[in-house]
Amino acid sequence: MRHVFALPLILAALPALAQTQETSVKLAYPDTRRVDVVEEQFGVKVADPYRWLENDVRNDKEVADWVAAENKVTNAYLATLPGRQLFHDRIKTLFNYERFGAPQKKGGRYFYAHNAGLQNQAVLWVRDTLEGQGRVLIDPNGWSKDGATALAEWLPSEDGKLLAYSVQDGGTDWRTIKVIDVATGKETGDEIAWAKFTMGASWAKDGSGFFYSRYPEPPADAKFQALNENHKVYFHKLGTPQSADRLVYETASSPKLSHYAGVTDDGRYLVIGTSEGTDNKNLVHIVDLTDSKWQAREIIGTLANEWSVIGNVGTKFWFATDAGAPRQRIVTLDLADPKLTPKQIVAEQKETLAGASIVGDRLILNYMVDAKTEVRRYTLDGSADGKVALPGIGTASGFGGEAGDPETFFAFTSFNYPTTIFRYDVTTGKATPWAQPKVAFDPSQYKVEQRFFVSKDGTRVPMFVVRKSTTRGPAPTLLWGYGGFNVPYTPSFSAARVAWMEQGGVFVLANIRGGGEYGKAWHDGGRLANKQNVFDDFIAAGEYLIKEGITGKDQLAIQGGSNGGLLIGAVVNQRPDLFAAALPAVGVMDMLRFDRWTAGRYWVDDYGYPSKEADFKRLYAYSPYHNIRGGKPYPAILVTTADTDDRVVPGHSFKYTAALQAAEIGDKPHLARIETRAGHGSGKPTDKIIEEAADLYAFAAKWTGLGVKQR
Repeated sequence: MRHVFALPLILAALPALAQTQETSVKLAYPDTRRVDVVEEQFGVKVADPYRWLENDVRNDKEVADWVAAENKVTNAYLATLPGRQLFHDRIKTLFNYERFGAPQKKGGRYFYAHNAGLQNQAVLWVRDTLEGQGRVLIDPNGWSKDGATALAEWLPSEDGKLLAYSVQDGGTDWRTIKVIDVATGKETGDEIAWAKFTMGASWAKDGSGFFYSRYPEPPADAKFQALNENHKVYFHKLGTPQSADRLVYETASSPKLSHYAGVTDDGRYLVIGTSEGTDNKNLVHIVDLTDSKWQAREIIGTLANEWSVIGNVGTKFWFATDAGAPRQRIVTLDLADPKLTPKQIVAEQKETLAGASIVGDRLILNYMVDAKTEVRRYTLDGSADGKVALPGIGTASGFGGEAGDPETFFAFTSFNYPTTIFRYDVTTGKATPWAQPKVAFDPSQYKVEQRFFVSKDGTRVPMFVVRKSTTRGPAPTLLWGYGGFNVPYTPSFSAARVAWMEQGGVFVLANIRGGGEYGKAWHDGGRLANKQNVFDDFIAAGEYLIKEGITGKDQLAIQGGSNGGLLIGAVVNQRPDLFAAALPAVGVMDMLRFDRWTAGRYWVDDYGYPSKEADFKRLYAYSPYHNIRGGKPYPAILVTTADTDDRVVPGHSFKYTAALQAAEIGDKPHLARIETRAGHGSGKPTDKIIEEAADLYAFAAKWTGLGVKQR
C-alpha cells in the first residue's frame, strides 16, 4: 500500500425552452457595508473594504444577515431560469444508479462503500466472502436530519474483526474517530476527537489499537478558521480514554510540520511521513514496533523530494520517489544497510508515475500517458512483466493489496464510462467486472476526443473534448480547469455533465500547467513565479475552442473549484470579453491573506508568501479580489461556497462577491450561492449535489444560449 505524505490541499419531447443571452435588468444586490481598511505593503496601499466579511458566519450576526440577503437575491434569480427544474429532474434520474467503491480485504472479509442511487451518503457494507451476501455495517444516512453528516475514512483491523471509522459533520475537515465490532455492529465506545489530515486510523497488527494524527483542540469560536499547527501522531489503545493516548511523534520546535503514520502490512513497522506544505516533499521516519521504546529512526532527513512507501519485505522497503527522477522512479532502501543507499528498481519513464503498490509478488505501477492511465506490471526486482488490460481510454485507480495475496481491485472510469469496479488476479493477469453500474444513458452516443492546443509561450497543452456524436459546433461549451498543486485531472464520469451534454452542450477538460499530468516540470511551470502560465493556458484553451468552431462567441462558460476557483476569478479579470458565464467554486480569492486561516499556510508552496516582496507583487497582480476593474462588461458569474468550508474559508468568496457587485462591470448577474452545513466538497449529501449542479447548469445554459428541452 502506497503512503503519500502530502496534504489535501465536483422525458417526452416538448418544444425547446429558449435560453437567451440578452442583458438582464440590473439586479438589486444587498447593500454591503464598506470599511476604510487600507494597509501599505512594500510601498503599495492595498484597500480591503470588505474585511469584515472574513468573520465566521456562526459568530457574527452581520455576516449571517449578509449571507441570508445574498441567498435571497440569488434564489429569486435562479427561480426564473426555465431550465432549472429540467436539469434538476434529469440529473436526479441520472444519479439514481448503484455506485460501489473498491473493496478492502481484511481477515477474509470484504469491506466496501455502496450507494443505492439517491442516498445522501454512501453506506459501508461487508461480505464474508467475495460473492457472498453483503450486509450493512455502517449507514450514516440517519446521523443527521439534513443528511450532511458523512462516513469519511475507514479501515478494518488486520483480522477483520474491528473497524475504525471517522465521522465528518457538515463538510468540515475535522474528524471524530470511532470503532465498531464487525460481527455485532456494536460500537466499542472508543472515540477520538479533533483528528484532522490523518490517513484514517492505522491499526496495530494485533488489533490492540491504532495510530492517528491530530491537531490540538482549537478555541471554540475559531474551530473553522484557526491556523492548523502542531500536528502530532498518537496511538490509541482500545478501551482507554483519548486522554491516555500515547504520543508517538511530534516536532514541537517546528509547529508547521505535518505528520502521517501508516503501519506496514507485516505489522512490524510504523512509517511516518512528514511534510510542511502541499508540495510532494517529505521526511521519512520508521518506528520498529517490536521495540517497546518506539524510537523513530530517520530514513529521509531533508525536505527535498517525495518518498512514498509502497511496501516492504522484511527490512527492505520499496519507495516511489522523484529524487533524481522528476517523473518518478522506484527504488529500495534496506534498513539493514547503515548507509541506507537507494537501489533503483524501475527507472524513470517518459510517462509520469501516478500510483504504485505491491500485490502478491508483483509491483503494479500506474502511469499517466497524456493524462490517461496505463498500468504496468513489474517483478519485485524490477523486471518488466506486461500490462494490465483496461476497458478503454480513461482512468484506473486502486490496486490496493498486500504482498503474498494476488487479489486486488481497481476502479475504471471515463467521461462516457461510469465507474466500474474490477477484480484483478495478479497470478493469472485476468480482470473481471465485480460491480458494473447501469446508468440511464447510452454511452455509445457520446464522443471523447483528446486535442492539443498551443499556449501563449508556445507550450503544447492537452484537452479532452466530450459531446454527443450528434452535437455540431459551434455549441454552448463548459470549459473546466484546475492547474495547481501537482494534481492531475484525468477522464472521469459525471452524471451531471451527461445532463449538460444531452442538451447539446460540450464539456471540455483542459490539462493546464500547475497540475501533475507531466510530472514535476508541468507542476513547476504553473506555480510561484510561473503562475501566470496557468491563466495563459486556460485563456488559450478558450481561444482555441472558438477558433476551431467547437464553441462560439458568447457560448463559452468556465468552471473550476478551490484552486480552480482562483483560476476562474483570475481569468475573468484578465479576459472578461472571452467568456459568457463563469462558475468559480470555493475559490481562493484573496491572495494576500490566504495563509492566515486553517490550512491556507500550506499553500505557500504553490502561491508564495504574501509577506515576501517578490511574491507579494506577483500575488497582488492576479488576486481575483484585488483586480476587479470597472469599465468593462464582465460575464455572468455565479459564485458558490459553503458556510462550513474550513479548507478555503468562505470569506474569500464573500469578499469577492461583494467587490463584483459594487463594481461597474455591466448588468449581467454577479451572484453568490452559499450552501449551509456543507464544506469544501467531501461529505456533501447527494440531494445538495443535485440541487447545486442544476443551478449551475441552468445558469450556464441561460448565458451561453443552450436551448434546454425535456427529453
